[in-house]
Amino acid sequence: MLKVPVTVEDHVQGDLDAPAILVEYGDYECPHCGHAHPIVQRVQKHFGKRLGFVFRNFPLKEIHPNAEDAAEAAEFAGAHQRFWEMHDLIFANQGMLSDELLLELAGTLGLSAPDRGKALAGSAYGPRVKKDFVGGVRSGVNGTPTFFINGERHDGAFEYEDLVAAIDARLED
Repeated sequence: MLKVPVTVEDHVQGDLDAPAILVEYGDYECPHCGHAHPIVQRVQKHFGKRLGFVFRNFPLKEIHPNAEDAAEAAEFAGAHQRFWEMHDLIFANQGMLSDELLLELAGTLGLSAPDRGKALAGSAYGPRVKKDFVGGVRSGVNGTPTFFINGERHDGAFEYEDLVAAIDARLED
């Protein structure tokens, strides 16, 4: 079960009151999360207003050295109401992640160069990333991506058909 409930503090696409809420604990450098990203987008289109989607950071920095910086860059963008744009840009450039690229991506979103450099260099968004990570650990997350549907962990595959079937099953409950 999801131990940290979804709130307005989360990054949410769609309505928090939707009949189905899909939560992903993800790592921006994880190839499996990169594979899941367009699948989740298709699932969102399939369900429309019946699905809310939440992304929480779970950087596995021991095996993905750029994941934590990428999560902090997304949080920096989020502080300027640009989280989802940065989220998509990071996944679109997943194979080339570096500090320089993250700063460049922030610049493409029109975010202030001095602010972004200072924020990313000083780990200003580290506490937010850590909060997500700790919540994931409390919820039993030990790899990425990990999905929860209406608070219940989805341990099945995360291909399109599998996620659609699992969400449909929760909608019928």
